[in-house]
Amino acid sequence: MSEADHAAVGAAVTAAEKRTDGEIVTVVAPQSDSYHDVALHWAVLAMLGMLALLAAFPWTAERGWALVDPWATRSPTGGLLAVALVLVTATFLLARLLLAWMPLRLALTPGSTEARRVRRRAVELFRVAAERQTRARTGVMLYLSLAERRAEIIADAAIYARVAPEVWGEAMGGLLTATRDGRPGEGMAAAVERIGAVLAEHFPRTEGDINELSDRLVEL
Repeated sequence: MSEADHAAVGAAVTAAEKRTDGEIVTVVAPQSDSYHDVALHWAVLAMLGMLALLAAFPWTAERGWALVDPWATRSPTGGLLAVALVLVTATFLLARLLLAWMPLRLALTPGSTEARRVRRRAVELFRVAAERQTRARTGVMLYLSLAERRAEIIADAAIYARVAPEVWGEAMGGLLTATRDGRPGEGMAAAVERIGAVLAEHFPRTEGDINELSDRLVEL
């Protein structure tokens, strides 16, 4: 996120909060999880796949032993098991090495897993940054996870009681479209504007309202 993006999002929050008692917090993260378990699962699957290949084509282990002892007329059982162990171990380590590259790891992560991890991270941050941080329980957090290209809108108790989750659909849709097009700052600013409109409808600004939470974009 560029300085211009930070400025645009901060300005959008300030403008939106002029019409409502609600407080908007914006957070952007490079990613929501390391997905180490996903990499491990795929590495184990690759290892089991190698075992399956050796079972289906046992002559490959014999060829491997022939490289070790080209003069042998018969491959010993221990030698074949040693070759199998080497191939399985090499497969596991190679898979782990390849999956250290985050784009590949994300590409092999199920969408449902990404959605759960992004949601979990958003809730964790909301509890720290906005939940019960306002007198009227009117905090909303807009969270964007760049690597997954997923976003969440988490609302405090008073807002959750009045605004159904599907109401945020327009803000979420525009944000995700802009993020996929390489315009996350513009998308977040537009989403904040939409969130502000919803808050202004249900929680219009009253006299004496003060700014309780920071307007600036938080980039983790």
